[in-house]
Amino acid sequence: MTDQKKTESAETLIEFPCDFPIKVMGKTEADFSAKIIKIIQAYEPSFDASNVEMKGSAKGNYTSLTCTCYVESKEQLDNIYRALTSNPLVKYVL
Repeated sequence: MTDQKKTESAETLIEFPCDFPIKVMGKTEADFSAKIIKIIQAYEPSFDASNVEMKGSAKGNYTSLTCTCYVESKEQLDNIYRALTSNPLVKYVL
């Protein structure tokens, strides 16, 4: 095991690489999902839009996306989370 792998495994319980579901919630907008997909693809170029499940809220004001991403490291996952949470369209990322 490399020193980087030892450090990563000490910082997280997630074993990388893995498929990791990220839930993104925001106000309903026509291109909300397209913008979220573009953000994820900046950090995971092979991310496919078919890996996104979309649900609307009961009143239709909010949209929830579950994006299953193939991540290879904690750093990559953290970068995706930071990019998503800094976007003004996004209310929550879980």
